[in-house]
Amino acid sequence: MLKAKAIQKSYGQLQILKNVDLEVKKGEIVTILGASGAGKSTLLNILGTLDKADSGNVTIGDTVVSGLSNRDLSAYRNLQIGFVFQFHHLLAEFNAIENVCIPALIAGTSRSVAEQKAQKLLERLGLGDRFSHKPNQLSGGEQQRVAVARALINSPSLIFADEPSGNLDSANANELHQLFKNLRDEFDQTFVIVTHNEHLAALADRKIIMRDGSIVE
Repeated sequence: MLKAKAIQKSYGQLQILKNVDLEVKKGEIVTILGASGAGKSTLLNILGTLDKADSGNVTIGDTVVSGLSNRDLSAYRNLQIGFVFQFHHLLAEFNAIENVCIPALIAGTSRSVAEQKAQKLLERLGLGDRFSHKPNQLSGGEQQRVAVARALINSPSLIFADEPSGNLDSANANELHQLFKNLRDEFDQTFVIVTHNEHLAALADRKIIMRDGSIVE
């Protein structure tokens, strides 16, 4: 599903990623762990096409995404990749349904179809009574589940998550971790997750340890 080869990235004189190789199989849950500054989030952003490596290639499925133009890359990202971040980035003026619909509308899905899909996802995530609630009317755990639904609206094959439970209490964090596992089992989606949470890492099929810009385990 995902292959990264010889990824290097520097900011000025500071080398962040040092010749990183990584492969992830379809349907796998992989967690990336390491101390702050190890390069985890930078690697995730490059794998997820949010940033570009100085050198090396990223292939998702049969597509060498590192070779796409910015326009083609945006369209590919919208349809094939989902993102869940530590900060949910919901739009405050929109309710739950409207926030979830945004990627589908960008992809050209009609509003009625997008809203139907959003409702089904929110119901699946236990938010069937929160359709019209705006972010400030939702708990932290509910906001993150809305963000998960938004990531899933276009049925992406690959989902990236950067410290997705970092702002949640232990109960909501455990619920979110189990949700990822259930989604993988139900839809055969692939997850690559950066985390400091050992409980989440333990639920993964494989743990990758980074240190000083390299994969060490």
